[in-house]
Amino acid sequence: MLAYVAQEAVQGYGWLTPDQMLVGLGLAETTPGPLILVLQFVGFLAGYGAGGLAWGVLASVLTVWVTFAPCFAFIFLGAPYVERLHANRALTGALAAVTAAVVGVIANLALWFGLRVLFAEVRRVDAGPVGLDVPVLGSLDPLALALAALAAACLFWLKLGLLRTLGVTAVVGLVAKLALG
Repeated sequence: MLAYVAQEAVQGYGWLTPDQMLVGLGLAETTPGPLILVLQFVGFLAGYGAGGLAWGVLASVLTVWVTFAPCFAFIFLGAPYVERLHANRALTGALAAVTAAVVGVIANLALWFGLRVLFAEVRRVDAGPVGLDVPVLGSLDPLALALAALAAACLFWLKLGLLRTLGVTAVVGLVAKLALG
């Protein structure tokens, strides 16, 4: 869902810039709770851009409602039937397919954000119903690339945990930004 929202809110409707979407995702990562809370940030910025603070607050509240009300309804109305679904082999296969699709959506989201973090400019190339985001190679941010490589080395080579990797890359990024201006 985040991949769809990111692409539509930024590219489709122009409610946010890629940088604002990245800030929203970063904000959602720093707070306890589900990552989906970034939708409230997107809703607020869309409303704020359309009509100021009052519209931003209204859009924010509406976004939270339409994000969570269906989830609670599905849980409360569907809970009695969930156990029966586990015994159904046809549904087990369908759920495996859904899981594979979710992995694809997560990969799409990672690629979308990765391109916008590493490159200052990304162009959309459309070929009929299919579109592809292509980075402008001259807009590569060497610091972002170095930090991504450092994070990969910390995680996969040094086997540091997520929090230590985050700490190392945050400190190195801060020092580099202060040194480079």
